[in-house]
Amino acid sequence: AYERCLVWLSPGGSDADEAREFDLRTRDFVSDGFRLPLAKQSAAWVSRDTLLVTSDFGAGTTTASGYPRTARLWARGTPLTSARTIFEAAPTDVGLWAGNRETRERNFVTVSHRLENFFEGRLLLMRDGALVPVDVPVDADPSLVADQLVVYIRAPWTVGGETHDAGSVLSIGLDAFLDGDRDFEVVVGPAERTTVEGVSSTRDHLLVSVLDNVRGQLLRYRREGGRWVGERVPAPDYGSVGVSGRSAHTNRFFFNYSTYTQPSTLYLAEEDGGVREVRSMPAMFDAAGLVIEQLEARSRDGTRVPYFLVRDEDLRPNGDNPTLLYGYGGFEISMTPGYNAVTGAAWLERGGVYVVANIRGGGEFGPEWHRAALKQNRQRAYDDFIAVAEDLIRRSVTSAGHLGIMGGSNGGLLVGVALTQRPELFDAVVIQVPLLDMRRYNQLLAGASWVAEYGNPDIPEEWAYISRYSPYQNLREGVEYPKVLITTTTRDDRVHPGHARKMAAKMESMGLPFYYFENTEGGHGSGVTSEQRAKMTALTYAYLWERLAREPAM
Repeated sequence: AYERCLVWLSPGGSDADEAREFDLRTRDFVSDGFRLPLAKQSAAWVSRDTLLVTSDFGAGTTTASGYPRTARLWARGTPLTSARTIFEAAPTDVGLWAGNRETRERNFVTVSHRLENFFEGRLLLMRDGALVPVDVPVDADPSLVADQLVVYIRAPWTVGGETHDAGSVLSIGLDAFLDGDRDFEVVVGPAERTTVEGVSSTRDHLLVSVLDNVRGQLLRYRREGGRWVGERVPAPDYGSVGVSGRSAHTNRFFFNYSTYTQPSTLYLAEEDGGVREVRSMPAMFDAAGLVIEQLEARSRDGTRVPYFLVRDEDLRPNGDNPTLLYGYGGFEISMTPGYNAVTGAAWLERGGVYVVANIRGGGEFGPEWHRAALKQNRQRAYDDFIAVAEDLIRRSVTSAGHLGIMGGSNGGLLVGVALTQRPELFDAVVIQVPLLDMRRYNQLLAGASWVAEYGNPDIPEEWAYISRYSPYQNLREGVEYPKVLITTTTRDDRVHPGHARKMAAKMESMGLPFYYFENTEGGHGSGVTSEQRAKMTALTYAYLWERLAREPAM
């Protein structure tokens, strides 16, 4: 009856949290209800009185990455320690996460089982009290849509006598599949500069979010004559489009659209196919006169690397424009256009140029764009980022004295590498919640789960290529580096703050200039409260203006 839910509470913004059962009618926590103590964990409702829980149950119940490795059924009114184990992962696997997947016909209790390789996993469905794996490739993404199993594949897959191309979306009746049928239908095929970003569903429709040359599109498919028939959902161009609200009980759904200059706008797609704007977030900066361009740079190996550039329409290409270049380039995460009130108010509105690089390692052009920069090929992501910086200088958008770079987490590693490999290209470097000491990253917090991305530094052959770019190991005496800003948080339980601390300590010992700021809260972010985030933002942009415009920021 949807009268109860679990509320998840995180101290200081950490990944670890606790859960408390909440009554939606009385709007109170249930005094004797389900309560999970602090841990990295998940839970799903099996019934009103039973939860499927993955959590830290004590010694030996978490993986080397610090995530749960057992899935247990917990009955109301019994101690958590008595929960019955129904599935157990290997200690070397990444972890287990419980969830619910609702279709028109039924509600499935599921477990996402991430294997030792971060990018490989299995979907397990609960049937008759046991978890049954869905037999698809371990690097594929399966979804449940009405009575169909829908699978996005990242590598060619030969099944049912057919070989399907990487980047395809396939479909088959779920019951038929579980009974052994493997005759898949191709719903979406791959294209050179197009990739699938995500799959979701309504009662009867399959919704596929697509990037076409890093521009968002939303496709809607319905079953006709036993096949999927699709159409593009009307939405503006040149932005990001994503499903934001849907239900298994209706074909209406909400989706969001935004660009660098247009605030997030909510649209409603009706049953009859019509689309109307519902509401928009308020504009938080003056975007009048700003233009968005999509340009390309050539990387060292000749690869075309797109990037977005946001600037004033009257910008003069004289090399004097304060320019901020942002990047990430990892884990198949795409850097798509989106509204950022802080960047707009603190940078664009005051005349700064903002650039986002779509480098390899991300997912902008599908699985191969990501795989092109894995492990021994990681340098390609850094070459791409440096190529964009050089292209901005070649076009006289800016010059080295007015060019700054910024990135967080894996992006912090990216700008740390750019700092140590090409320090003469930049005059400001913002390194946020970063990985920097790649010799020990796999021994800190969740780091063990990332060896499929970077490689394992404990294997000499793999450390050989990691060591060539690891920022901490590649700081050099006698090199002139720009004065950097390094930020982290004490409560970051994903990327250990030790990375930032060690880098700052080494720079201090070498007499190199830097700023360092560590927030006491914030998890893998910039703070918990508005005041904390505002302070971090003010420090960052004051630093950027001081370095790149040669003027006081405020």
